[in-house]
Amino acid sequence: MPDIIHLLPDAIANQIAAGEVVQRPASVVKELLENSVDAGSTKIQLIVSDAGKNLIQVIDDGKGMSETDARMSFERHATSKIRKSEDLFNILTMGFRGEALASIAAVARVELKTKTTDAELGSSIIIEASEVKSQGPDSMNQGTTLSVKNLFYNVPARRNFLKSNSVEMRHIIDEFQRISLANPQIGFSLIQNDKEVYNAPAGKLSQRIVHLFGKNYQTQLITCQEETEWFKVTGYIGKPEHAKKTRGEQFFFVNNRFIKSSYLNHAVQGAYEGLIKDDQHPFYTLFIEMDPARIDINVHPTKTEIKFEDERSVYGIIKSAVKQALGAHNVTPSLDFETDVNFENFAVHTQRFESGATHKDSGYGNFKSLDQKQGKSVRWESLYESAINESSLSPAEIRQEEMAGFDQSIPDEPREKVQMEIASTLSSSHDAPTSGTSDPVLMHEKYVMKQVKSGVMILDATLAHERILYENYLGTLENKTGMTQKSLFPVSLDLSPADFSLVMELEKEIMALGFEFEVFGDKSIAINGVPADVQHINEKELFEGLIEQFKYNKSELSLNTQESIARAMAKRSASRTKISKETLELKTLIDRLFACSQPNYTPNGTPTFVILGLEKIVEFFKYK
Repeated sequence: MPDIIHLLPDAIANQIAAGEVVQRPASVVKELLENSVDAGSTKIQLIVSDAGKNLIQVIDDGKGMSETDARMSFERHATSKIRKSEDLFNILTMGFRGEALASIAAVARVELKTKTTDAELGSSIIIEASEVKSQGPDSMNQGTTLSVKNLFYNVPARRNFLKSNSVEMRHIIDEFQRISLANPQIGFSLIQNDKEVYNAPAGKLSQRIVHLFGKNYQTQLITCQEETEWFKVTGYIGKPEHAKKTRGEQFFFVNNRFIKSSYLNHAVQGAYEGLIKDDQHPFYTLFIEMDPARIDINVHPTKTEIKFEDERSVYGIIKSAVKQALGAHNVTPSLDFETDVNFENFAVHTQRFESGATHKDSGYGNFKSLDQKQGKSVRWESLYESAINESSLSPAEIRQEEMAGFDQSIPDEPREKVQMEIASTLSSSHDAPTSGTSDPVLMHEKYVMKQVKSGVMILDATLAHERILYENYLGTLENKTGMTQKSLFPVSLDLSPADFSLVMELEKEIMALGFEFEVFGDKSIAINGVPADVQHINEKELFEGLIEQFKYNKSELSLNTQESIARAMAKRSASRTKISKETLELKTLIDRLFACSQPNYTPNGTPTFVILGLEKIVEFFKYK
């Protein structure tokens, strides 16, 4: 029998490896930006075309590479970060595996131009599908320019699975925001299709937050900081009154690396308990600094998941630090955005820890030493013990509880469960209420009870209203018949660059719903009117909620623009509607629901009502 096992050609092996590293254009953006940060750059420019599908270009002024290093950087497992296995446990740079450029070059056309300080000429190299097409000298300034063109051109199946430009651009912006937040000492800019989306000069963390998310954040931030002998957490959290129904603006960084952690998110969310609603999520940007030997970042190819040596202690410290910050925020003076109180001397890289030693000075000029903080240790320890005791769930249990919704921008709103065996008794057409039955009754300001032929219908009024509004808004968008109720005074709204771009993209659809607005200043709009059928109007909250819900729909669901914006508007409007106890209005609600094309479910598939069968009711009262 002939031998059948053989080594794969390098080009095919690199394509397979690319499947782990390069999942979408945002994956390329992440790798290239992190390389520029590691190169000691002071300015980094990101240029994308067609959401990165046709062009991703990163230009930096870092230390550059020699001609030999430029060629070696595209070899698999070629890295300047690791010499021995022990280095894996002391990694403070962003990249270290040596896989990124080789994987990117396997599925795109790549051009690299780079020059070191002491070199007279730079070096240029062009690679297509892992094959070097040309290499030679090039005249340029110090730094590196790396262009990735026609991503997945040689893997059509992968390219066909990419989402729409708006969705892919949202992922690119996410990566850009994370890396620029982690490095406020570096100037970042983002240009999309020849239009500037972000321009964030080097500065303080608080200034970077405002540049990325809008001027309204100037009044929303609370300083958060705490330190133990082996752990430090610093950063900003949002005031409770500014919490949103989205998890989008929540950031954890461990030794300056962005991570996702449902466990730590649970700690922050728990600190806000009693201050925000269950379906609201606060803003936070928190930096954790600790000995890299106490964590393992080599868990996932994207390096966004890590393992802590002592997760429960980390949980308790973070929760107590956030609680302490919230408790003090009423007497905290307004932040000075010229002299950042937290990050006066923000280091380019977290200083390296000595193995087995306690880290005392990280270069953060405004943090007090441990000796200076002894006065508040009793208060901190009591909060910490409280946080540990309140966390009855294990890290694994919390992850299981939270992970399903962690990456979603806006989770489904919570609904009370009817504690009866009615899950399998959803209505069919013959159970639709008729005019000859008893009047409906409102229970607990949320549920409508109505007698039907087969028993009792229990209807969630908010979900029913959402279905009604969805079909109305969809018809309005298709026919362009939206009516407007004018505001007494224009309401100004400051938007982030990304949201402003989205609003301009959706201008026709938003106007068709009945909104009236105009551009007012830089990245700001003035709202002059809202849809006529919206109750209890807060123009700013309604408009912001519409945009947030739309972003969630487009990122998680395969919907066209009209369906997505109709869903978003229906969900936001329904949640604001006060349910009347008047019998006539309850009857009207039921009639309007059953006039819909799909009365049984909300647009996202949640049941609007259930039927408690008569046989079940009889069974409850059977004599034994």
